Amino acid sequence: MASLNNNSSVVEEEEEEDDYMNMTFGEEEPKTETSLQRRQRLKREGEIKGRVKSKAEQAAAEREEREKALSQSLLDSARAKKSKGFAMMAKMGFQPGVALGSADAAAHARLEPIRPQVKEDRGGIGLDSDRKRALGEAAARTEKRRKVDETEFRDRVRREREQARLERQVYAAMKVCERMDEEEQGGGDGNDDVKTNGSDANQESTSTTTTENEKKNKKRKRTISTRPLKSIPVVWRGLIRNREEAERDRRMRHDLEQSSTRLPTYVDDLEDEDDKTALGKTAAAYVPVEDLEEEDAELEEFNALEVQERLERLVEYLRRRYNYCFWCKCAYPDDAMEGCPGLTEEDHD
Repeated sequence: MASLNNNSSVVEEEEEEDDYMNMTFGEEEPKTETSLQRRQRLKREGEIKGRVKSKAEQAAAEREEREKALSQSLLDSARAKKSKGFAMMAKMGFQPGVALGSADAAAHARLEPIRPQVKEDRGGIGLDSDRKRALGEAAARTEKRRKVDETEFRDRVRREREQARLERQVYAAMKVCERMDEEEQGGGDGNDDVKTNGSDANQESTSTTTTENEKKNKKRKRTISTRPLKSIPVVWRGLIRNREEAERDRRMRHDLEQSSTRLPTYVDDLEDEDDKTALGKTAAAYVPVEDLEEEDAELEEFNALEVQERLERLVEYLRRRYNYCFWCKCAYPDDAMEGCPGLTEEDHD
């Protein structure tokens, strides 16, 4: 009897041991909600339900519901299958996703009914098409105006570049006229003296003659520029006038700056001209042209001409007086000017 009791106790102990291999974990018991938490939850839910949505939120919600409804096929809904129209089409052989008619017609046929278009504004029927047409016309006018503006801009830039190029050619032609007139006024370029003395002169005499010729040329240029402006041909008179006015203004600014910063200096009465030259106290006196301040109606009339016409007059002046072609860049022996293609730049292209 005692052994039986011992065996039963051993079996009970073995049953009481946990079987970790076959152990299952049940769902945890839900936590109990306290009265305070319940009141807070009900309060939040009441606030959410009682809050009035704004117009934007209402419109967004309506739009979302409408898009969700329109995204569904009208033929797959249970309501459409119960309708009389769908039943009549089904009797004629219609199936969802398959078009009616012959194979050729069914290839281009509509598989879905025309979807409704919700009108959200209060405008009349056809107002949207009028607006689209007006917007299209406005866009077309803007595009046309933009193209016209681009064309006008390109034309204006091309004209400005052409005018600048012609102005440079006019300036170059004036320089040629000045050089050739100075050579004519000076009676040559001074090479005759070198040729005459070349037979019996050494290197020293040649350099001396060249230096004298350079001094003569400088003196001659200064004489040409300081003679009365109205004695200069009008075709290149503006070059000298602009140069003299710029020099006058520069010297006036220089004198003004020197007068404001000049310091008192010692004046030696015993200094002669050589001493002043050695000390750098002598400066070349500036002699302006005689009629620089006078009005020149002839020059103003010439400057009022178009740049193309001024260039033509300069080219004609060089050809008539010196048999010189501005485009060929050379002088011809006689007025026939054989070999020159023509009077214009296009003839020399």
